[in-house]
Amino acid sequence: MLTFNLYSNDKVPLYEQLYCHIRNELETGRIKFGEKLPSKRELASHLKVSIVTVETAYSQLMAEGYITSKPGSGYYAEAVQYHTRAENKSIYMPEKCQHKKYKYNFKTNMVDTALFPFSTWAKLSRETLSEQSPELLSTCDSRGIYELRLEIVNYLKSFRGICAHPDQVVIGAGSEYLTGLIIQLLGRNLVYGIENPGYTKIYKIFNANCLKILPIPMDEFGAECNYIKNSQADALHITPSHHFPLGMAMPVNRRTEILNWANSSPNRYIIEDDYDSEFRFSGKPLPAMKSLDSCDRVIYINTFTKSLAPSMRISYMILPPKLLEKFMKELGFYACTVPVFEQLTLSKFMGRGHFERHIRRMKKLYRQRRDTLTNAINSCRLKECVCLKGLDSGLHVLMEVKNGMNEKQLVNSAAEENVKVYGLSEYYSFGNEKIPKSSIVAGYSGLDEKEILEGVECLEKSWTFGNFELKNT
Repeated sequence: MLTFNLYSNDKVPLYEQLYCHIRNELETGRIKFGEKLPSKRELASHLKVSIVTVETAYSQLMAEGYITSKPGSGYYAEAVQYHTRAENKSIYMPEKCQHKKYKYNFKTNMVDTALFPFSTWAKLSRETLSEQSPELLSTCDSRGIYELRLEIVNYLKSFRGICAHPDQVVIGAGSEYLTGLIIQLLGRNLVYGIENPGYTKIYKIFNANCLKILPIPMDEFGAECNYIKNSQADALHITPSHHFPLGMAMPVNRRTEILNWANSSPNRYIIEDDYDSEFRFSGKPLPAMKSLDSCDRVIYINTFTKSLAPSMRISYMILPPKLLEKFMKELGFYACTVPVFEQLTLSKFMGRGHFERHIRRMKKLYRQRRDTLTNAINSCRLKECVCLKGLDSGLHVLMEVKNGMNEKQLVNSAAEENVKVYGLSEYYSFGNEKIPKSSIVAGYSGLDEKEILEGVECLEKSWTFGNFELKNT
């Protein structure tokens, strides 16, 4: 007779305790193949538990193939192949990266999450839960819910000059996901041109898809048009409204030239990444290149990551009609990767004007931080050696530093003062470029005004004359 200690006051149910004990006996061979187990009534009486407890434990063991039941005879042990698992040393376990924590980090992809309108979002979320419960549990269109797509096209018409239909909008969880869809739509046999320097993540996505990638050099107006015209590029990924990381805005003449290049061949497309177009601090917002696109050659892509929060993985793209038709036929089986709940809440947030008010508030605060950064630099010794570029829009600036240090020395000397800055060379992906000697990319959106002032003070200590001479020797 099987004898086990079962504890009624344990958090684990009695039947589960019994199941585990018997399974262990079977796996270790103490109960051998073909051996008959006690009847339910006998074992229940022996262990002082109910028959239901034993029956439930036996049923679980039968379901997992540990025992079998023979009608009119009882329960018998099945053959169990049990072996101890040796450590599998072939499994790759990545080492944990130990990143140094800096007191002042001028990172470019940071957003001040303290500005997020939590109370408004919470109110709309509760409203969505109470009013839209049936819709929340249903699948939606592969492009996303119509309500949000409608709000997006209304916003784009008012603020980016883009006229589109909600049917052209495809919503996805992040620009990376949407870029993957675009690659499937355009094909992997094309030559894809990307700005150099530019988003290294775009290069990594294209490279991971085994695409032919062509680096497009930049001049003071953006992507070099003559280079594009004489290249083998079929598709072009650009950031015309605010280049990352150089910061310039592409003038309308250059945009028109590139559009004409795309129109001159039937299968050319431009992927316009409008990643931080909301944050222009001087003059009116520049129209998107898509607003000039009369021949439907521009795929427009944007995200709420910069305007709301990094964890808000909601992005969208506007597809030209020809590509929309192909998407519905060939990729329409994809499920939308953004939960319906978040889409419904965001559609209310936009439809009731909260998004526009939120952007105005953020622009005001970020403008103040940009001014704090520029004033701090111009009020100290750094003004003699630091030239700032890309101040009109976006959430970062380009610093050209002329103090005799190279980029590595600038980054390392700042680190010694507990400040993290990023060299421009980090945004070149091809390894054989002529990179400016001493340029730094500095984001300021993740630091408050006090931190910016203190961070600049530390940079002054590490970059101005008297200090760097000592570091160079």
